[in-house]
Amino acid sequence: MPRGASPKREHEYEKLEKQFEKEGRYKGREEEVAARIVNKQRKQFGETKGAKAKDRAGASPDRNVPIANYEHMTVPQVRSALAELTAAQRKKVRTYETAHKNRKGVLEALDRLH
Repeated sequence: MPRGASPKREHEYEKLEKQFEKEGRYKGREEEVAARIVNKQRKQFGETKGAKAKDRAGASPDRNVPIANYEHMTVPQVRSALAELTAAQRKKVRTYETAHKNRKGVLEALDRLH
């Protein structure tokens, strides 16, 4: 794990590593695979050094989306928030969604509201 990872991610890493050893998966590569999984999660949730720097600089990818904490929301949470948005705001959500996550459920919900 890279230095500076949160205690939560450290715990996940250790848990995955032990699980892989116990199950006999990824023989000799348990540490590598666990680290890759946790680092992928860190990147997805904007916990990497680069993502934090972007956020501090005001260039976070979801900065222009009209729904607070959009990047961390599930499809049902986004669907429920869409009904309260204007057409222009929904267009911003669609633009962000197609460029970043491209979740089918969100795009279908936007189509139904259009």
